[in-house]
Amino acid sequence: MKLLGDLDWSAIPLDQPIPMIASGVVALGILAVLGWIVASGRLPYLWREWITSVDHKRIGVMYCLLALVMLLRGFSDAIMMRSQQAVAFHSMGYLPPEHYDQVFSAHGTIMIFFVAMPFLIGLMNFVLPLQLGVRDVAFPTLNSVSFWLTATGALLVNISLVIGEFARTGWLPYPPLSELRYSPGVGVDYYLWSLQIAGVGTLLTGINFVTTILKLRAPGMGYLRMPMFCWTSLASSLLIVAAFPILTATLAMLILDRYLGFHFFTNEAGGNMMMFVNLIWAWGHPEVYILILPAFGIFSEVVSTFSAKPLFGYRSMVMATMAICLLSFMVWLHHFFTMGAGADVNAFFGIMSTIIAVPTGVKVFNWLFTIYGGRVRFTSPMLWAIGFMVTFVIGGMTGVLLAIPPADFVLHNSLFLVAHFHNVIIGGVLFGAFAGYAYWFPKAFGFKLHEGLGQAAFWCWFIGFYLAFTPLYVLGLMGMTRRLQHYDVPEWQPWTWVAMAGAVVILVGICCQIAQLWVSISRRESLRDVTGDPWDGRSLEWSTASPPPAFNFAVLPDVHGEDAYWNMKQRARQEAAAEPGYEAIEVPRNSPTGFVCAFFATVMGFALIWHIWWLAIAGILGAWATFVVFAWRDRTETEIPADEVARIDRANRTARLGASIREAVT
Repeated sequence: MKLLGDLDWSAIPLDQPIPMIASGVVALGILAVLGWIVASGRLPYLWREWITSVDHKRIGVMYCLLALVMLLRGFSDAIMMRSQQAVAFHSMGYLPPEHYDQVFSAHGTIMIFFVAMPFLIGLMNFVLPLQLGVRDVAFPTLNSVSFWLTATGALLVNISLVIGEFARTGWLPYPPLSELRYSPGVGVDYYLWSLQIAGVGTLLTGINFVTTILKLRAPGMGYLRMPMFCWTSLASSLLIVAAFPILTATLAMLILDRYLGFHFFTNEAGGNMMMFVNLIWAWGHPEVYILILPAFGIFSEVVSTFSAKPLFGYRSMVMATMAICLLSFMVWLHHFFTMGAGADVNAFFGIMSTIIAVPTGVKVFNWLFTIYGGRVRFTSPMLWAIGFMVTFVIGGMTGVLLAIPPADFVLHNSLFLVAHFHNVIIGGVLFGAFAGYAYWFPKAFGFKLHEGLGQAAFWCWFIGFYLAFTPLYVLGLMGMTRRLQHYDVPEWQPWTWVAMAGAVVILVGICCQIAQLWVSISRRESLRDVTGDPWDGRSLEWSTASPPPAFNFAVLPDVHGEDAYWNMKQRARQEAAAEPGYEAIEVPRNSPTGFVCAFFATVMGFALIWHIWWLAIAGILGAWATFVVFAWRDRTETEIPADEVARIDRANRTARLGASIREAVT
């Protein structure tokens, strides 16, 4: 038995220049950032205010930062795929088959699990307690643990770039290809352990959010007074709690097949490969709605705010949200109509897949009716919302087409399916995340993003999306299947070049977003938000300072209807608000529990991937010891004196009063 298990120098791909150069650039970038942090003396601040923070706002920002960094990694894979196919006519291109297979597998895994999920969970983390009028989530330290476990999963995926390999199975590791006989390397193991660890973090997040929304709300905030983003976050979190145990159990069974010779999904000894497909999509289709529902909530907030109107049909939106939550568990088989389950089964799931489009249609009409007659401001968040409506409706129509079994038999596994999936994920989830990012950025950091560069980024993404993915619809109808490393049909190549051009336009959009962030930070004084309400918002997060203090609210707000803050502003214009009586506030103490747990989870995951059993045991024991130490803490909260609370709140009130006077004068 070797001390380092299966790990040796052959695990580093020294003969492959692309991963070595990429990992070298990433390593140099990380070292440069760490060196700057240490040299500038910011390490103690970083440890105290961010790494060990249990403040939901800081954790939300870190989730979003993780998502943006991983977006760059995932998009680099996308550029490689598009360019490979553009030059792979009668040619092997520049990516060998085994590398190309890892690229498309890593792209899907990263974009779903480590871009879309962290981005939306980050926005939920930041916004939910503020909109609910409370001081934090139900379990603050568990929130930190959830984030750092997600970061651990992302780290393991990126380690596979330079030590070993990643899965070559696609973003869902279907057996028998993912079984040990056909994938004997560590690629599938990297996939399994990174997703198991990150999945535990996501499940804990779902439990945390459900508890927060159901049990912690401001006085007077009944369920039908919650902002729509809270409702969609609740539905998404309920789906996480219900669906992610399926993912965990399914991947655990595949781990047992690979590590201990079990036969859950093998082709012999009673195994059933199709059971894996059933189980993974029983999680996978609810996962689509876990992603899109928070985006729907973001668009509801944005459309209402920038139309200067209450959301049209609020109660029908709530009903539509919960209907989607329920129906999302009744459609998973449409992902494999070709399995041979029979006409009756296919007909049932085809009908259900069509029915689930109805509540989504209700939402689209409600957004349109909200805009109708409103004083619409075409800011960048509103542009993302309008672009979403156009794009998502097209994606929804192609989804209904694929829900018809005979059509799906023709289009299954073609690029038409890839185009549809990206139509709803980019046009829905990513556009929603970008809208929320632009909308709540001034609340998080105290200054707006540069509007011109934000709108330029939108148009590049919008035009680039259609250039990149409309050709894939055509190619799918022409018979081109997905994941082709090379091809020999001359009619396909012009469309692959158009798709490549679209990816380049999207790249320009990403560069605009990077420039936007840089310029906004450089000009932050001129973009400063002194009132805490830069958009004339309607929900409670806009009643706090920008950025909000650690305790969020000096006095918990008393809610008297929908659009709680809008109603408060109307009352304040009619009568002067008296200063409240300030009291000392207890907030959760910072804790390194999440970071330390993530360290041991990383050690454990890496050791299990490479069969370093002693190190895996050490990682498990370290994580267990961390929880024991956390459980025996004597002090869990720290007190902010009433004088400090009063000073912070009075400064915010003075700034708002000055802004309202200036507004009245002008």
